[in-house]
Amino acid sequence: MFLAISALVAVLIDPGEIHYSLWASGLFAFYIAQGVVIILLLRRRRESTASFRGLVHGGDVVWPALISVFAASQSNPFFLFLVFVLAAAAYRWGLWETVGTAAASVVLLWIESLAFHLGFFTWAGRLLLQHHLPMLRVAPADFEPQRLFMRSMYLLVMGLLLGYLAEQQKQLRAEKAVVARVLGKARVEAGLSGTLQEIVGELISMYGARAALIASREANSHRVFVGEMRLGSRTAFQWLDPLPSDRETYLYSFPAETYYASASNRQGAFSLVGLDRTGAKVLNLPPAALERLAKQHEFQNLMVVSFSFGHEWWGRIFLLDLSLTGDVEEELRFLQELVQQVGPAVYNVYLLRRLRLRAGALERARFARELHDGAVQSLIAMEMQVDVLRRTSDKSVSITDELGRIQGLLREEVLKLRELMQQMKSLDVDSRRLLGFLADTVERFQRETGISARFHSDLDEIDMPRQVCRELARIVQEGLVNVRKHSRARQVLVRLGSKNQHWTLVMEDDGCGFPFAGRLSHLEEDTLGRGPLVIKERVRLIDGELAIESVPGQGSRLEINVPQKREAAYG
Repeated sequence: MFLAISALVAVLIDPGEIHYSLWASGLFAFYIAQGVVIILLLRRRRESTASFRGLVHGGDVVWPALISVFAASQSNPFFLFLVFVLAAAAYRWGLWETVGTAAASVVLLWIESLAFHLGFFTWAGRLLLQHHLPMLRVAPADFEPQRLFMRSMYLLVMGLLLGYLAEQQKQLRAEKAVVARVLGKARVEAGLSGTLQEIVGELISMYGARAALIASREANSHRVFVGEMRLGSRTAFQWLDPLPSDRETYLYSFPAETYYASASNRQGAFSLVGLDRTGAKVLNLPPAALERLAKQHEFQNLMVVSFSFGHEWWGRIFLLDLSLTGDVEEELRFLQELVQQVGPAVYNVYLLRRLRLRAGALERARFARELHDGAVQSLIAMEMQVDVLRRTSDKSVSITDELGRIQGLLREEVLKLRELMQQMKSLDVDSRRLLGFLADTVERFQRETGISARFHSDLDEIDMPRQVCRELARIVQEGLVNVRKHSRARQVLVRLGSKNQHWTLVMEDDGCGFPFAGRLSHLEEDTLGRGPLVIKERVRLIDGELAIESVPGQGSRLEINVPQKREAAYG
């Protein structure tokens, strides 16, 4: 509408441009009124339908062709309106719609040229005179075949150029939207494992893949972790059981960083397209590298992209049986750029998570040191002073008993504070240090409480996930605290073993036992509301089962069975 008003003002200043035609001025007024009506409709409806947009666009195509017949000069000033129509088509749709608009405009102009040569406008002018109406005052100069042919070429080339640029811009906007959506999945609260789960799930949805695999190697331990996620599954990765051949199956040496493979008709043969780190195409890719993967996971096609998180992690994401709609190389290039842009954000999640955990551990350690250097030392000093006072005081039974009671309370508070400090300390326990940690914990318990305690392990080496190690260590600490507080036991045995694909932790004592006789399973404990709540919650965190045997007055036995699952790669 702005162009129409500007042209109308210019025509009013110089009416000779349209041969002083009232019909041309009427067309201007009609086009402006149409624009006002469209604006009012859009203000009321907010959203327009496809048919409404098509109708408006059709009017924009027809109007410049009609007004052009009134142009007096050979340099048609209304040609700008045709450019505007092409730009509108490019903005609204894309390449082919813009080229179609240019072709429609060219067809209309040639129809008008044919009408000039057939004398249609002359006949229309005579008809208007017979009815005493203003003459058309059309100008055929701009519709000579040679000149019109050049203008037609201009329009078609311009439509192709504008459509191509608009198509590229739309693709760029779509890619940026995808990158922004995937970047939004990187959240510190979710942790690295949760973030990767969300991102891989987004990739599965985006490419319509049947399943995805993520294989990664930790730089320090060189251990390989392999997880699987299927289409429609929003659960965590299913971490596969470790195999000696995992490195050769998933993290084999390959010249391409990102590549696409599709199975050919020949058995075991693959057609490969790949890009290196810079995005350049890699030729002569070896299909033999995929043989192990094809035996482990059946697929018709797959797309693979490599990733790295600093110097700590390196790996690959495999999308199995996906649906590609565009050019393979372009899809590979986009996936590679997506991972390169998202990678730093995911690495930041990993670092921030580690920093938070480390900061929390340092703060707890500082607080524990302050307790040890302050309150604990003061309580120990008071307990020693009370002991000295009790020994040197008169032999009054009441005073001696009272001092003994106070001394016992002080000793109890010292033990509670030490237990609190142990619980506050960050447990950095893995499978290599678990046995030593449990032995030290049991030995310290015996030293501080005077209760005979032993630790025994049937295993010389264990391969246990870090989370299971931490929870079992906490369970032993909590169990020993319960023994000291409630059992009145004289002997405690802690035993760690393995049977039937389960790790087994047993804690036995000869104390007063629980207020029931017999054996309760985990389900029965929950139903009856029996058993230590903290230990039950920790057992539940590692998908374990807790069974309690109790003989009142003779002791109790806690048996915890934890399935030997594959360790999750990320915290």
